[in-house]
Parts: sequence; C-alpha cells; structure tokens
Amino acid sequence: MLKTFKLAATCAAGIESIVSKELKNMGYEVKNDNGIIYFNGTIEDIIKTNLWLRTADRILIIINQFEATSFTELFDNVYSIDWQELLSIDSEFPVNGRSKNSDLHSVPDIQKITKKAIVQKMSDFYHKRGRLQETGAKFDLETRINKNQVTMTLDTTGDSLFKRGYRVAKGEAPLKENMAAALIKLTNWNPIDMPFLDPMCGSGTIPIEAAMIARNIAPGFNRDFSFEKWEWVDDDLVQKLRDEADSKADYDSEFKIFASDINETMIKYAKLNAQEAGLLHDINFKQVSVQDFQTELINGVVVSNPPYGIRLDNEKSVNSLYSDLGKKFKPMKTWSKYFLTSELNFENYYDQKANKKRKLYNGRIRTDYFQYFGKPKWN
Repeated sequence: MLKTFKLAATCAAGIESIVSKELKNMGYEVKNDNGIIYFNGTIEDIIKTNLWLRTADRILIIINQFEATSFTELFDNVYSIDWQELLSIDSEFPVNGRSKNSDLHSVPDIQKITKKAIVQKMSDFYHKRGRLQETGAKFDLETRINKNQVTMTLDTTGDSLFKRGYRVAKGEAPLKENMAAALIKLTNWNPIDMPFLDPMCGSGTIPIEAAMIARNIAPGFNRDFSFEKWEWVDDDLVQKLRDEADSKADYDSEFKIFASDINETMIKYAKLNAQEAGLLHDINFKQVSVQDFQTELINGVVVSNPPYGIRLDNEKSVNSLYSDLGKKFKPMKTWSKYFLTSELNFENYYDQKANKKRKLYNGRIRTDYFQYFGKPKWN
C-alpha cells in the first residue's frame, strides 16, 4: 500500500521539540501540538519512525477528523470511512474513546457507536451477515473528541516505544527509556570526545540509552510492532528496513560512559539490562556513592535522575543527597551537569543556581530538569 497517511508521533509533555527535531533530521516536515507532532508518510515511513524515534511514545495514523455533536453524526462520519482499506473481514479492532468539553461526553457510548458504524460498514462491504469474528490481526482504534472535533486514530506501534526490550530487571521508580533519551538529547554531549556519567544509575536506563545513541543503534530494533501483523504491510519491506537500521549501527567507535550507584543490587540490575541490550562492555559500571565518586577526566557530561521525595517518600535524606551532589560536582568546572527532580528547591540544596531549567513530566510527576553548563578546556 503506497498511500500517504497523515501521521502523528505522540510524546510526553515538554519534549515535543525534541521529537520534532528527530523527525526533521529524518527528513519530515512537521507541525507541533501539545504532546503530539504531525507529519505525513507512507507505510515505509511508519516503519522507519517506529524503528528510529528515541523520544516518542507511539506512531498513530490519523484516519479522519470531523465535527460531531450527535451520535447520528458520529455514526455517519465513521461509516463514511473506507474501513476495508485498513481492516480485513476478520480483523480485531478494539475501540478506545476520549471526550473533553464536547456534547458527546459518554465515553462508553462513543466507543459503542464507533464500533457499530465500523461493523456496519465492513458487513455491507463484504455482504456479511451476523457478527464479525475478529480472530485476525489487531488494529487498536481510538475516537477522541475535543470541543466537538473528532479525531479517529489507528495505533501502529503496540506497546509504547519506550519499551525497547532490554529491561529485564528494574528497581523502584525506573525512568522510561524514551524520557532517558530525551534527557540526553537536551545536553551538549558528544560521544567522540566527552565522557558521560550517571552517578545514580539505578537499573541503568540513562547510560544504556547513551550507549545506544553513541552506537547509533535504532531503539526499536529488538522489538515487534503492531503493524507487522497487518496483511497489507509487506514483510520484505519491514525486513529490508530492519536490515538497513542494523547496517547503520556503529560498533567500532570508542567512547567513555560511566554508571555508578551506591546500591549493589541496582548495579547488578543495570548490568543485566546492559547485557540484554548488547552494550555491557560499552559501559563502565561501579558500585560507589556520590560522596566517594572521583575522576580525573575533564569536559564531561553528567545526566542523572536522582531519587526525589515524592517518588521514594524519604524527603529528608533525599535533600541531604542533593547537598552532596553540589559538593561533589560543583568543583568539576569543565563538566556540564543535568539533574531531573520534582524538588523545585533543588538549587538551594545543591547550592548553585542552574543556568537553565526545563519543566518535564516523569510519568504523571511534574519535574524540573536543572541544567548546569560547564566550561570545557581543550588542548
């Protein structure tokens, strides 16, 4: 199918510009909205973006957009869509619904009417009597209504893109992989000549994502996607693009990535995850506290998601940790430091005003990304 679709990459609030930049670097023209970036593409582009986007959540096909203030209008507009071009007679197509500030506010009814219209259209097209069996490939649909404007989407991804497939062990409150990638992309890190450190690495998500970026490994390479089960998606095309992605990986470059944590169990978890990602030997793991960390390297980048009270319910010790972070890293003048935390008074405990702050959401937790820019020295 060579049809061009209107597509959307969804993402966490606050990182739209990062996802947009990723898409632009891949050659797409984009339009940003809250938590979503629109672009156009064919099935080949759907495959590529699912494979390569590091910071997005999922890739959606925008099937149709229209206005509806009654269930009759909703039914008629859904029925008018050529569903037979997307679905087979036996396709499974669950329908989710959302509604905000709209005349049609009952989500169960929105889902029911949408489903009924699709069933009717498919039954009419295939001259089918009785129920559709829905034993085939799954197509996750959503009817989203905002101020009476309906957007119908088809999810091409399946499990969110943050599920890279390497996390086999995790600790408490792990950072999502795509958020970890976003934190790294907001820095000035250059893998070729700048060391990288996460001094509170937990189960290793940030350093593993850093190694994947340094190696130019497609984040979706080791996982499956919903679109791969659709009969109108060419298996040979999918394999071709997977092979191309594999060929672009750089397994020869040398770089310095360090990951440490005071918790021995977390270091074990991090090593297991890095091994699953095939990157164990690219990351120098060490059990050491922030207070005892030492390095003679210069011009590096620190990226970390330290514990925060709202997350681990231990505010006093967490604030003491932030003070220790300042004592340890402020003297490292050539290093740039980046810390994600929900503690809005982080600068007071760290004892230094950040050069820049950025509001981000770690799941549903409102956080700030405190950024301290170093002054590198070059020979």
